[in-house]
Amino acid sequence: MPSIEDQIRTQIANIEAGTGRNFADWIGIVRASGIEKHAQAVAMLKAEHGLGHGNANLIVTKAREAHAGGAPSDDALIASHYSGRNAQLRPAYDAVIAAVRRFGDDVELAPKKTYVSLRRRKQFAQVGPAAGQLEVGVNLPGMEPTARLTPTSGMATHRVRIADAAGLDEELIGWLRDAYERA
Repeated sequence: MPSIEDQIRTQIANIEAGTGRNFADWIGIVRASGIEKHAQAVAMLKAEHGLGHGNANLIVTKAREAHAGGAPSDDALIASHYSGRNAQLRPAYDAVIAAVRRFGDDVELAPKKTYVSLRRRKQFAQVGPAAGQLEVGVNLPGMEPTARLTPTSGMATHRVRIADAAGLDEELIGWLRDAYERA
């Protein structure tokens, strides 16, 4: 499976081939627009240049990273998730990651701004702080919700919130393993 970095390189090459502009030109267009809000810059690229949402989003993301001096490291992103009021959740996050890594050596962590995507061939779970707890989202289409495994929308079908590492029990590990095996 190609890494996320490989997928991004392919997407950038496709943007350049499909538009006839190099990626640096697209970043320049975003900068020259003077638009500061991410969603507004994406909308501008879509409306004025006919780009699809995914391509426009990547361009704006990379333009903002370039302006900030580069993308933060994965470690810095994760550390930012568990600083301040969420610091007490770091041991629970570490426990979830340790459990998932035991599933196989093909687990990939893809930190985002507010959570970490857990991937195999595709995303099977995500983990991040939410409402003072650690939220573990799992992709289990067709699984009936329970009092603990509640339905959600977005990049996961269900979620479980735990207050600390003790909340990572065999039941939650089983749901994570099921999602991993389906990915």
